[in-house]
Amino acid sequence: MIELRPFATLGHADHGWLDARHHFSFASYRDPARTNWGRLRVWNDDAIAAGTGFDPHPHRDMEIVTFVREGAITHRDNLGNEGRTEAGDVQIMSAGTGIVHAEYNLEPVTTRIFQIWIIPDRAGGAPRWGSRRFPKDGRSARFEILASGRPADADGEALPINADAAVLAATLAPGQILRHVLAPGRIAYLVPASGAVTVNGLTAATRDGVAIRDEAALEIVAHTATELVMVEAAA
Repeated sequence: MIELRPFATLGHADHGWLDARHHFSFASYRDPARTNWGRLRVWNDDAIAAGTGFDPHPHRDMEIVTFVREGAITHRDNLGNEGRTEAGDVQIMSAGTGIVHAEYNLEPVTTRIFQIWIIPDRAGGAPRWGSRRFPKDGRSARFEILASGRPADADGEALPINADAAVLAATLAPGQILRHVLAPGRIAYLVPASGAVTVNGLTAATRDGVAIRDEAALEIVAHTATELVMVEAAA
């Protein structure tokens, strides 16, 4: 089963400094049909104005992955972590027993991010934060694992999360085909950060969501130069 969730149908909140689109129910946006997709709980498509951001606020028992599409985001938390994550790179935060953090756009331009929340395997873990550079040439015509809690990825270079899930990204040239196998009992949610693709015959444009369940394999064909982000997780 593959379901297209067009960008125009996503939840929307414009706070002036923050223009947010919600793939799943979040804050004041409520849709009983879109509360989660397997362990995937939140996928927010945020545009953060220059010189603004999220003041200190708490989280607990959630794996939060931030994929920076344009600009950069600067993180600070009560554990003493601080770092700047640029476009194409990724930061993770395991909220665990509790963490208070702030996220600011200290750049002179709008920063655009995907913020992805994944339900952890177990509550009450130790909180942590991390960030890593992922040059785009490392994901040409293939999925690169950016963050993962899957046992098979434990010895790789992906940022670690406490969930049986993975966040992947790929870049495709026009006409390129990417094939990906999904193990039984796994779901996926795919969003073109840019460009347009066909996924098993269904066409998705920039920032559309594609919810995937009970598909053994995916054939992704790029219509244009495309950057993809996908979460694969236990159902």
